[in-house]
Amino acid sequence: MVIGIGLLYKSWPILMENNISDLLFSSEWLPHDGKFGLLPFIMSTFWVTGVAVIIAIPLCILTAIYLSEYANKRMIAWVSPVIDILGGIPSVIFGIWGIIVVVPFVRDILGPMVGVSTTGYCILTGGIVLSIMVFPIIIYVLLEVFRTIPADLRNAALSLGANKWIMIRKVLLRQAGPGIISAVVLGFSRALGETLAVLMVVGNVVNIPSNPIESGYPLPALIANNYGEMLSIPMYDSALMLAALVLFVIVVFFNVVARIVLRRVERKIS
Repeated sequence: MVIGIGLLYKSWPILMENNISDLLFSSEWLPHDGKFGLLPFIMSTFWVTGVAVIIAIPLCILTAIYLSEYANKRMIAWVSPVIDILGGIPSVIFGIWGIIVVVPFVRDILGPMVGVSTTGYCILTGGIVLSIMVFPIIIYVLLEVFRTIPADLRNAALSLGANKWIMIRKVLLRQAGPGIISAVVLGFSRALGETLAVLMVVGNVVNIPSNPIESGYPLPALIANNYGEMLSIPMYDSALMLAALVLFVIVVFFNVVARIVLRRVERKIS
């Protein structure tokens, strides 16, 4: 709450000078002309985050199912530290990995494969890097959700003749549905705020992307790249604070939604 109030206070000058709808829904970012449309940055943020979640969710669900239902204790003991380590790697390392591995892959292999010329610094690259970064949080939430499902439900399905995969599809995933949604939302909100790694690989071009191969400029990258620069331009500092406020509101909203859904799942199970 204090953070939000502080950001609102710093954003107030530009809010007094401009219509909020013009700031949020205009695509013109021309600070020298006093035009601070945030729409390209907002759309780029959702593009990168959406691509990351689309890539991460199926892989995380399959990984969580394997660890919960199939893996033996030795495998779990080996995989769990790997996930922990993945969650502790600094974002700059992911950014460097994206430049060394993902950018050439998108530029030299994926782009020609779909008949598109690209530098590799684009929304898709940022989404791939970001998907790896949100793996740990999504997997851990899914594992906790799967653990809350009573063993009696699993055993009842198996005793009726269902094989393990049918039990997973008909019982586990159905019971875990709200929890899976919560994991998706938590992963989405975590991805929204990632800055450095995404900044290094998305291209940082001010435009509204129409496909994942285009470059973008997410809100966190805008703030990190420009805060403290060009403050001689009137309202520039206030515009960046407004961008931070918009990002803050989006992240808080998705976190609250995820917590509410997860709490309802826990109450339902209990």
